[in-house]
Amino acid sequence: MPITEFLSRNAKLYGNEKCLTEINLDLQKSHNVIWREYELIENNPAGEYRRDMTWRVFDEKANRLANLLLKRGVKKGDKVAILLMNCLEWLPIYFGILKAGAIAVPLNFRYTAEEIKYCLDLSDSSVLIFGPEFIGRIEAIYDHIPKVKMLLFAGEGRPSFAESYDRLTANCSSEDPQIEITDDDDAAIYFSSGTTGFPKAILHAHSSLVSACYTESMHHGQTREDNFLCIPPLYHTGAKMHWFGSLISGSKAVLLRGIEPEWILRTISEEKITIVWLLVPWAQDILDAIERGDVKLEDYDLSQWRLMHIGAQPVPPSLIHRWKKYFPNHQYDTNYGLSESTGPGCVHLGVENIHKVGAIGIPGYNWQAKIVDENGCEVPQGQIGELAVKGPGVMKCYYKDPQATAAVLKDGWLFTGDMARMDEDGFIYLVDRKKDVIISGGENIYPVQIEDFLRAHEAIKDVAVIGLPDKRLGEITAAIIELKPGCSCTEEEIRQFCISLPRYKRPKKIIFDKVPRNPTGKIEKPRLREKYGAVGLVAAQTEVKI
Repeated sequence: MPITEFLSRNAKLYGNEKCLTEINLDLQKSHNVIWREYELIENNPAGEYRRDMTWRVFDEKANRLANLLLKRGVKKGDKVAILLMNCLEWLPIYFGILKAGAIAVPLNFRYTAEEIKYCLDLSDSSVLIFGPEFIGRIEAIYDHIPKVKMLLFAGEGRPSFAESYDRLTANCSSEDPQIEITDDDDAAIYFSSGTTGFPKAILHAHSSLVSACYTESMHHGQTREDNFLCIPPLYHTGAKMHWFGSLISGSKAVLLRGIEPEWILRTISEEKITIVWLLVPWAQDILDAIERGDVKLEDYDLSQWRLMHIGAQPVPPSLIHRWKKYFPNHQYDTNYGLSESTGPGCVHLGVENIHKVGAIGIPGYNWQAKIVDENGCEVPQGQIGELAVKGPGVMKCYYKDPQATAAVLKDGWLFTGDMARMDEDGFIYLVDRKKDVIISGGENIYPVQIEDFLRAHEAIKDVAVIGLPDKRLGEITAAIIELKPGCSCTEEEIRQFCISLPRYKRPKKIIFDKVPRNPTGKIEKPRLREKYGAVGLVAAQTEVKI
């Protein structure tokens, strides 16, 4: 069954019910509008800062785009790229592409013009649908993307080199085009995060997307009464696959364009949000704002908020212990996944396993997992090896890259590149990325272990540990430390804090700096290696206040 059937079902059963709301903090900021004014214009027909959509309209918009694509000669299996910020149009466009039998190709909104061109070429995309934020980047390359035969612009201020998505789809039928789609048909191409160079194109079938619906539903038990707050970018598998729980249950979701703690809490309160998926930095920002007194929990009605879950990166146990202090009644879950495994859920902690905080968990619904050595053989319990997963959401391949595919897909198992260990209860703990392991004087050092330790320091907001070249040891560990606003700390204080670590794990260099993260919350360690390794180490200041 294709995933589009869930949308068609919801339109029939719940057609007049609201399914999506967009709250645009970026637009609000640009107009210098405060929250009270947002509340006053909530029912403004123009929908300037808050827009709603029903299931019927969602389905009709998807059908209109599907019929436009078919009318313009797009055939089953053709690729249609999406380059949009999170907005009310995003998901109807995605599902319209699928209903046409085409393959959706979401693009990272942070891509440069060169990266956009690379991904369009690699994916063989023949159509690109883009928004106002990307006019300049597309203008720079539109004469150099010959495979793209149609440029559709969604939004105000259409450039002359593109056609209007709104005008063209408005004149198309809102009836389902009834294209036959099977579970094995190709559905989407996602791109790896690109933290090690240009990204790989990850091809998924419809069966992968449907499996993500069931996995998310089984893990978090969405019902029609739930309302999901979606903040991360929809181009990424994580945000969208968590929203699939709303799709399968026919429940509401809110797209919030803004990550400030006050706006997150206000939205949860005003929109009666029940489920929130956060990235580690956002959860930390909320806690920091509470502890500074910038926000007061008694100002918000959060009684209906039942679940907070985190994914996309290792979660420091200290963060969750802090979270439970302020939100003791929340269910909590950690989700692990890759774009190659249809996003989150191939391993998850489970809301019933809060006592195992620090683990990424056990195999998810319909998934298997094992930890293997360099020869692919399972390692004894407690030993470190590479995590491999197997299940219905594993990608078909890296598109047009059989060599890369063969390196990670073996007998149906996806070799993740993540180093992990399993405890006596079968719970899996991430140790580090295989490529991030530091080898110093013959010892394997796993940066995540040191990062988790350092994040327990009361002055530290974020930390990244990387290896730097060393003539004698091969590599040494360097800790890049970002302090909380208003906090000060010295290098010596950090060294004293690390005294309980084994000597070989103690950072040899302490650097006070910002820790860069990509839109999905992952630390951009290649940027740090380039900054502090390739061009020489900048001496750390002995005392820094941020």
